[in-house]
Amino acid sequence: MSATSDNQVPARKISVFGREFKMPRSRGRRIAIGAVLIFGGILGFLPVLGFWMIPIGLLVLSYEFALVRRHRRRFVVWWERR
Repeated sequence: MSATSDNQVPARKISVFGREFKMPRSRGRRIAIGAVLIFGGILGFLPVLGFWMIPIGLLVLSYEFALVRRHRRRFVVWWERR
């Protein structure tokens, strides 16, 4: 193993409807992407933007913040019980 591979953190992946997407390694970029998606979702009544962006933004943020992650897990458990 080389020294560079020991220092790199593996890329996080999110799974949406069975497809996996790589997220940036930088925590700041992940938070920024999540915030931009949520803000764009709030403006969902405008063309191109949509309300679909809010849950995707929350999903991205759930990997960074325990409070959002806790709600995501509760939703997943609730959804699977249905």
